[in-house]
Amino acid sequence: MSEDELLLRLAKLERENHKLKRINHALIERVESSNVQGANPYAAFEHAVILADQVRERTEALNDALSELKISHQALKNANQIADLANQRLVDAIESISDAFVLFDRDRRIVLFNSKFQSVWEGTGQVIATGTTIRDIRRLADQHGLIAEEYGETGDANKVFRLSTGQWVQMSERPTSDGGMVILYTDISQLKAAETERREAALAQKSLLLQRTVDNLSQGVALVNASDQLEIWNDRFLTLTGVSRSEAESFPPFRALNLKHFHDNNAKGRPPGSSHIMRHDDHIIEVRTHAMPDGGYVNTYSDITERYQYAETLKESEQWIRLITDHVPALIAYVGDDLCYRFTNKVYDEWYGWERGKLTGQSITQVHGKRGFNELEPFVQRALSGENVTFDIAERNSSGEQRYMLKSYVPNIGEDGKTVGFFVMIRDITDRRKVALELEEAYQNLEHRVDERTSELTAVNEHLLTEIEERTQVEARLREAKKDAEKANLSKTKFLAAVSHDLLQPLNAARLFTGALAEKELTNVTRPLVNSVSHALSDVESLLGTLVDISKLDAGVVTPDVTTFRVRELMENIANEFCQFALKDGLKMSYIPSSATISTDSQLLARILRNFLSNAIRYTTKGRILFGCRRKKQSLVIEVWDTGVGIPEAQLQEVFQEFRRLNPQGLGSDKSSDKGGDKGLGLGLAIVDKISGVLGHPITVHSIEGKGSVFAVEVPYGELALYSDVPGTDRAAAADCLLGAHIWVIDNDLAICQGMQTLLEGWGCRVTTALSLEHLLQRVDPAKDPVDLLIADYHLDNGNNGVDAARGLAKRLPHPLSVLMITANYNKDLKQEIRELGYILMNKPVKPLKLKSTLLHLLKDR
Repeated sequence: MSEDELLLRLAKLERENHKLKRINHALIERVESSNVQGANPYAAFEHAVILADQVRERTEALNDALSELKISHQALKNANQIADLANQRLVDAIESISDAFVLFDRDRRIVLFNSKFQSVWEGTGQVIATGTTIRDIRRLADQHGLIAEEYGETGDANKVFRLSTGQWVQMSERPTSDGGMVILYTDISQLKAAETERREAALAQKSLLLQRTVDNLSQGVALVNASDQLEIWNDRFLTLTGVSRSEAESFPPFRALNLKHFHDNNAKGRPPGSSHIMRHDDHIIEVRTHAMPDGGYVNTYSDITERYQYAETLKESEQWIRLITDHVPALIAYVGDDLCYRFTNKVYDEWYGWERGKLTGQSITQVHGKRGFNELEPFVQRALSGENVTFDIAERNSSGEQRYMLKSYVPNIGEDGKTVGFFVMIRDITDRRKVALELEEAYQNLEHRVDERTSELTAVNEHLLTEIEERTQVEARLREAKKDAEKANLSKTKFLAAVSHDLLQPLNAARLFTGALAEKELTNVTRPLVNSVSHALSDVESLLGTLVDISKLDAGVVTPDVTTFRVRELMENIANEFCQFALKDGLKMSYIPSSATISTDSQLLARILRNFLSNAIRYTTKGRILFGCRRKKQSLVIEVWDTGVGIPEAQLQEVFQEFRRLNPQGLGSDKSSDKGGDKGLGLGLAIVDKISGVLGHPITVHSIEGKGSVFAVEVPYGELALYSDVPGTDRAAAADCLLGAHIWVIDNDLAICQGMQTLLEGWGCRVTTALSLEHLLQRVDPAKDPVDLLIADYHLDNGNNGVDAARGLAKRLPHPLSVLMITANYNKDLKQEIRELGYILMNKPVKPLKLKSTLLHLLKDR
């Protein structure tokens, strides 16, 4: 029982005892004062005795309670002593704590605290005592500005404060079982200082690594803060923009640097990741802007000068190729292995009625329709399998007119041997087909009528005179048909001559420009592009020349221009030309000269020999090629030997057929995939066969499959002639004769004039170009200005020609004039005229190497 309970019980007993005493006293007085005798007094006495017993019992109980109270009081005293001892120990314990300690009751009043907590308030002049509330403490802290910063969310058990004295304090709260609260204030200033020092060291290390990383970037980098000040940069930025290091280290406003050096005032306003182009000291620089979260931004500067020039070169090359192909009357296209157009010329777009350039990326199905594609699909699949395909088909053009088209699909073989697409070349053969059908119909009608007439003559002899008359009429009609055929052949001849000139004019200009460009000093990036363009032009030249030649030979308009010359002169030039090609392909070519004199057309013979050598190089992977002569009694045999793949015996005659390229077991072993691709149509040896028929020179071929082949042409001997169309040149003796040579050029095509000037000036010549004789006389004075050579195109404007221009210029010169006449006309009479005038003739397109050799020959005595 507790002390309070004992005290309460004792007070209750005392009140009851006092009450009983009063009752007892009142009863005694009543008895003594009463006049009644007998039973009433006795009853009163008896009642008094009973009350006395009750008083005694209550007194004993009171004494027992007093005894218990004394015992409890002693126990309470002992408990208080223990409590005082525990309280003192608690005070000593919290005083020994190095942190500030304070204990609050459930009303958030201070119950207990240590001296560390009290020392926090010494500078404020306020006394913190027991009973002070936590609200008073917060008010005092705010009043005296004791807390500079507070970290942590409201209600957190742990918070961090930075005091106005610079100290850092961590507050930890813990609730007590009676609803109170204990708070510890720990001084973490040293921990914060060490943490700050480590953070600053790590930040400095990261900044150093960042600067080193930026300095080693190939791009220029500039970091601009939200205040438009340059904070971080590298040396590449200074080099590309022209900003000096001292200017950058002064941390100027970035806008001021823009205005002074590179005028990039809108960088801050550009969207993230945007880019633009700027120029500085002939450099093209790409600037990209990247936004920062704090409002600043980072600029990167990349030197794209070489890439920009590369793109411009590619664009210029594409323009030249399109210019050439757009002037070719045939339909030309290239289709990828996905059956989508990658390239089409102007004629192709116009024929199918598409807007210029819109066909690129379109599928064949979209152009020809599903039905038309179903007809073309077998030929397309053959082309994609690596086979050259030529066929004719009826199609409707953009006007709805049905025409007959001759199509050729030539596969493009990649380096891995797979077909990556195919070239498309289409010619309109409607007129030729109509003529063929009409001739066939006329022949059938004629044969039928002859049979009828023969039958009638057999049956009725008396109608002989009438039949003869009718046959005479038939012969008259045949003569008219023959005249019509001759007229058609003449028109075809004129058309071929016109086509030859119109096609070769832009091609000649392109060859001159690429030749001039190849003479320049080029980078490793641009030189392969120039070589690719040159090879592409060579392929176009070969393709067009082949098509024109085969058409001329089929029409029978080619007649040989037979001259007599030493075979050495022709073979040496051809050998020098092909030795370079063989060396490039890793082959060894041997040439055995001959002193024999032959009588033939030198250009047609050269065409045969060049075809032999081209095939030998194309289909020989390793070994050697031999080019020489073998004498016979009445003729000279010119032979080309190779160690190539050879030709099976059963296919020896097939190599001379048109559009025929043999399978891998024969001549067409797809060697083209190793040497840049064979862009021909399989007409080379077919042309050789036709030329040999025109010249009357037999062609022979012998071959062993897997070991090699030998092609030969037999040419008759002749008496020595003084003239040769193929001049010899001593290159060593005339190595410098082109330097400073004065050359005048007349050509009605401005592009050819520009190309010729660029090429000749690259060789050190001094060139003056003109579009006509009158134009040239406006630019030079023949009586005073020096001139070493005139280069003139035969076909000029307004019916004029280069021969007349050369004659008119020669009359105004005080000395003889050397003339080089250039033309696309292969007419024999023109060759004879040029030869009689003592001029040198060169046919278009002009090859830069051949032109240089001719100039060295003409100017060797300069």
